[in-house]
Amino acid sequence: MSLTKDRLEKIEEFEKSIGYSFNDKALIDVAFTHSSFTNEARVKTKSNERLEFLGDTILDMVVSEYLFKNYDKKSEGWLTRTRSRIVCTDSFAKASEKFELTKYLRFGMGEKKQGGKLKKHVKADTFEAMCAAIYLDSSYERLFELLRENYSEEVLKIINDDSLFLDYKTRLQEYYNSHSKKSLSYELIKEVGPEHDKTFTMEVRLGNRSLGQGEGKNKKTAEQMAAKAAYEKIKND
Repeated sequence: MSLTKDRLEKIEEFEKSIGYSFNDKALIDVAFTHSSFTNEARVKTKSNERLEFLGDTILDMVVSEYLFKNYDKKSEGWLTRTRSRIVCTDSFAKASEKFELTKYLRFGMGEKKQGGKLKKHVKADTFEAMCAAIYLDSSYERLFELLRENYSEEVLKIINDDSLFLDYKTRLQEYYNSHSKKSLSYELIKEVGPEHDKTFTMEVRLGNRSLGQGEGKNKKTAEQMAAKAAYEKIKND
């Protein structure tokens, strides 16, 4: 199916923003088509779900290669942990926000009313689909260079931010394994904000004693921040 004039103008606007022009515009059109749109469309239309699947795999390889080549002194464990910080919904959602990818995304009316373009997982999925579209339209090498040109600063920030990288939960657990017979537990204290942008507060406890609290955009991050607060108290005592 040929693209409408308005749709083509949107795609060309996106191409200018990232510095890449598609040979096959239909690829990026599909990458910017949410499954809710295809479910409501009167004519048969492809969604970006298959591209998301491919993009997830390709990005795992891109990040692995980047870390392997640029951090040749680091251990396998460090590489694996760092990759997991980069290849995740949070970082992909932020990558999507840099070029406002979801503003090009076609939604069904139901999903649009529910604020689909603001949802973190939708942003991340769109980024994955976009990367897969570029890969299929050009090559792995071209995608690698585009990502390096546009996202190196963001990747370095993740790598250099200790609060994102250090596994404080493991450190705290190891400390109390040697100092106490009681088990650590994490409890949700509160969650605030709309569905697409919640902030969670978690508390780490040793038995009935509170050791620290932390906030994050997901429970996993909030647990890490709570563990960090508790661990730093120990180190400062």
